[in-house]
Amino acid sequence: MNSSNIRRHSIISSIIIYFGFAIGVINTYFFAKEGLFTKEEYGLYGLFIAVASVMASFANLAMPSFIYKFYPYYNDNLPPKKNDMLSLSLFISIIGFIVVLAGGIFFQDLVIRKYGENSQLFVNYYYWIFPLSLGLTLYNVLEAYTWNLHKSIVTNFVKEVEWRFIITILIVLFIFRILPDYSWFVKGFSFSYLAIAFTLLVYLLYTRKVHFIFSLSKVTLRFKKNIYRFCSFIFGANVIFAITQAFDTIVIASVLPDGLGKAAIYTLVQYFSSVVQAPQRSIIAASIPHLAQSWKDKKIDNIQRIYRRSSINLLIFSCIIFVLIAANFTDAIKTIPLNQDYLAGFIVFILLGITKIIDMGTGVNGQIIGTSRYWKFELTSGIILLLFMLPLNYFLTKKMDIMGTALAGLIYMTIYNFIRILFLWQKFRLFPFTSKSVYTILLTISVYFFAFYFFNNMNGWLAMVIRSVVIVALFASGVVILKLTPDLRPVLQTILKRLGKK
Repeated sequence: MNSSNIRRHSIISSIIIYFGFAIGVINTYFFAKEGLFTKEEYGLYGLFIAVASVMASFANLAMPSFIYKFYPYYNDNLPPKKNDMLSLSLFISIIGFIVVLAGGIFFQDLVIRKYGENSQLFVNYYYWIFPLSLGLTLYNVLEAYTWNLHKSIVTNFVKEVEWRFIITILIVLFIFRILPDYSWFVKGFSFSYLAIAFTLLVYLLYTRKVHFIFSLSKVTLRFKKNIYRFCSFIFGANVIFAITQAFDTIVIASVLPDGLGKAAIYTLVQYFSSVVQAPQRSIIAASIPHLAQSWKDKKIDNIQRIYRRSSINLLIFSCIIFVLIAANFTDAIKTIPLNQDYLAGFIVFILLGITKIIDMGTGVNGQIIGTSRYWKFELTSGIILLLFMLPLNYFLTKKMDIMGTALAGLIYMTIYNFIRILFLWQKFRLFPFTSKSVYTILLTISVYFFAFYFFNNMNGWLAMVIRSVVIVALFASGVVILKLTPDLRPVLQTILKRLGKK
């Protein structure tokens, strides 16, 4: 396992992802700015993404997980021109989407009853959710295959930069009324995932990384029972995960008065919390092929190394971003300025941010389990926790509004990750934490309260810049002095080398 390769891909991908998030910040500004989009319209945007992710998890029929798990077997035993893995995955996913489409039409009356009172816009544009879902379904398959080609940098650019740039274009067209009204914005948005799926497909065809095969290969025939058994079990786990990620927005829009307005506040806060989680995607993308190969080659030491390094690196990244956003959240909304209703999301952000830190700090535990022979554990544990999470989320949302939604997510993800950590320790003696993990948490708390105490009475753009510079300087100094990550020295050496220094 080449740890420097994972590190290089992770760093480049993280830069791309944060560039994409910078574009996303611009988009969020226009969505949340007074007078351009209503809260309900921004809430619909967030609800569409949540529902599309759930639909795609059903439609994919576990094909991305099939690619993660079995790619080494196809790659080691088939030449590229006889590898039917992607063709098979796309075909099955399209069949799955047709089933989802039929179900969506059949349950339309139920959707009207559940959302007609609090989220009428969703009912009005209901059918435009299906092109969005189809695009995400196809993209997920193409992305999984591209990850295994060690081209995660490409997928991250397409998903994080191109997709957000498409949204920016739609917003600009809407501002200048080239798109005459909001309905045309929704229609354009509904094809955004299809656009990036097409881009990725063109890339794979142009680079000759994929060939469409219309017959089953010897590997498919040899492993068909294992593939079917694996996909049957992991499908449930994938659906459960998608539901847990999207259920909060879906419930808010359904049960709360002014559902889409509350969903808009939650969507804004979710976006900021997703910035906290951004590096996770790059590390997962770089790690999965190596994890699958390490399991195949029975290299447990490599897996432990990936597990521990992913844990501390993700924890450091998530903590510093969390402190930066938390320290500037209220000031930013007042200074930019955004609709002041979004100030109600501060405590929600704190809860969601801590949730993301817990999930990131536990490293790539889900990917380790998913690529191991104990992949069934993801389903069984997921079902148990889903039965606990759904009523908890619904109850706390009704009782405590969107703060209850965030609290339910924090409780769920804490329990879920604790169970996965315990499982990996009992089965393989794999463990993500060291004393450096504790030092990172203590450093985070210290830096946040220092920034709060000394800069709480400062406001405006200059205050946010000074506050952020001090936070980064203090946190970075702590990481260096405490030697929190073994990847720091190689990264600095690479930077110095690129600058022409020894």
